[in-house]
Amino acid sequence: MTEQVLESGTKEIRFRQAIATALADEMRADKSVMIFGEDVAVAEGPFKTSEGLLQEFGPLRVRDTPISEMAFTGAAVGAAIMGMRPVVEIMFMEFLGVALDQLVTEAAKMRYLSNGMLSVPMVVRASCGSGLGFGSQHSQTLENWVSATPGLKVITPSDAQSAYSLLRAAIQDPDPVMFLETRVLYADRGPVDTSLKMEIGKARVLRTGKDITLVSMGQMVKVCHEAIKISGIDAELIDLATIVPWDRQTVLESVKKTGRLVVVEEAPLSGGWGSEILAATTSKLFSSLKAAPFRITTPDVPVPYSGTLEARYIPTAQDIARQLTESLKNGLTPKQWWEIEGLSS
Repeated sequence: MTEQVLESGTKEIRFRQAIATALADEMRADKSVMIFGEDVAVAEGPFKTSEGLLQEFGPLRVRDTPISEMAFTGAAVGAAIMGMRPVVEIMFMEFLGVALDQLVTEAAKMRYLSNGMLSVPMVVRASCGSGLGFGSQHSQTLENWVSATPGLKVITPSDAQSAYSLLRAAIQDPDPVMFLETRVLYADRGPVDTSLKMEIGKARVLRTGKDITLVSMGQMVKVCHEAIKISGIDAELIDLATIVPWDRQTVLESVKKTGRLVVVEEAPLSGGWGSEILAATTSKLFSSLKAAPFRITTPDVPVPYSGTLEARYIPTAQDIARQLTESLKNGLTPKQWWEIEGLSS
């Protein structure tokens, strides 16, 4: 694992290395932390997110499993109830479909069903998202599979620092956490301060501004940064990071200041996590709004395999900049790109 130590004492590492570093640091700090998953041990993870862990911690704590997500996720639930802190790796988020019962029916409900006597301190990690040509069955984000489950926290980091700090917070949490890792970010480098702690449920204001509030997470945060540069708009950019529970205070305070809200999602228009934010903001701050809040999303179609189509599917910095500019200019909700091109009404 190559890393560059910066003058400030932080390390310049890749997103995937931040994941592996967080796992290693938690395993050193707490002997109850263990890892389950397909190819996480000998192969060091399909995306090298468990690099070096088997060598340091051995096969009892870093376990390759059979190709049965339901079996090893269920085993993790039992291990967590008995005092361990398992971290389950799901290679692609879609594969969680065969293990959802163990996560949302068993793990997420156990504290409630036991009247607080039992807890399930486990983390389920899954790679997700488009941009690498994995096709429609391996490129979805699927936050909506888990975000409506009481008792389950849901996190999506956007850079190496948040990946490291939030994964450590997730492992330390006494209840189950779904940790979604945007696959296209694995190779991205960034500074990581291993002493920096982040709180689950706390958003980051990455850029202050007065004209409009822009809320996003995952790979869309970087795209939003570029869109702000292109548009020249003085936008306040918030990395939501935690979908459940989301940081209402930070978002609402920002919108109260700017009077405008745009949510950018790497998810289809229907059923996206941004709908909850728009609903809450409109309900709480209706009289303070200067324009109707709106969302920038992907269309309601499967993720294309073609590289050209996939690049068009994901919100681009240019299209985000266009919609921000149009909204500020006329106060109306701008059309999505597929509406402009006559592909959908």
